[in-house]
Amino acid sequence: MLEKMIFGRYVPGDSFVHKLDPRSKLLFVFMFIIAVFLANNTVTYSLLLVFTLFIIFVARIRLYFLFNGLKPILFLIIFTLLMHFIFTKEGALLFEWKFIKIYEEGIRQGIYISVRFLVLVLMTTILTLTTSPISITDGMETLLNPFKKLKLPVHELALMMSISLRFIPTLMDETDKILKAQLARGSDLTSGTIKERIRAVVPLLVPLFVSAFKRAEDLAIAMEVRGYRGGEGRTRYRQLNWQGRDTFTMLVFVLLVAALFLLRGGS
Repeated sequence: MLEKMIFGRYVPGDSFVHKLDPRSKLLFVFMFIIAVFLANNTVTYSLLLVFTLFIIFVARIRLYFLFNGLKPILFLIIFTLLMHFIFTKEGALLFEWKFIKIYEEGIRQGIYISVRFLVLVLMTTILTLTTSPISITDGMETLLNPFKKLKLPVHELALMMSISLRFIPTLMDETDKILKAQLARGSDLTSGTIKERIRAVVPLLVPLFVSAFKRAEDLAIAMEVRGYRGGEGRTRYRQLNWQGRDTFTMLVFVLLVAALFLLRGGS
């Protein structure tokens, strides 16, 4: 069965991270994605990993809950690690068995890229777990406000991105239900040749697409019934309020970047 995907879900809480202004969290995650590429050795990658674990602790998110919900993505990380092990042919030869050769640089690069992938996934997941969809929309719209001068539909763009995030776990749940229904009818998706497995997936995809379009149509009707006519002239019930803790968060990020610059060097 499919694991319950947590990316895109919001988990209410009272932690320091939950209380942050959505704008500061969006800025932090966006700049963190860029800062991750400053790491180039064991010390800097270790710093990123420890820092991410610290953020998870501050957000009061259980590691088991986090990693259990990210199993599908963790599979991709492990796959990336193995690909580097096998196909990177630099450095000293450490292991050889038939056509498989593992080199020192392959292990190093595999670990580095996997850690980079992992911290990016964890940090973006923390954002969605600690920030409600409506807060993400408001924060994104506020940050993109300067682009209104370029005639960009800022409100609609922010709303679209927020709905997309919210639909990820919804579609995963729908896929899980359809998969269980197919298995209950005797379908076998785990055995047979690759061609047979691909053919068996078709009955899974068709109802999934139908369900996705149905949910999208229901959402559009609900928005229309409630009088939604775009962002022009709309007011907000919840006002965003930048506080001292948000400024402190930005200062912490500056210190992280400074540490990455100072610790950069050879591997």
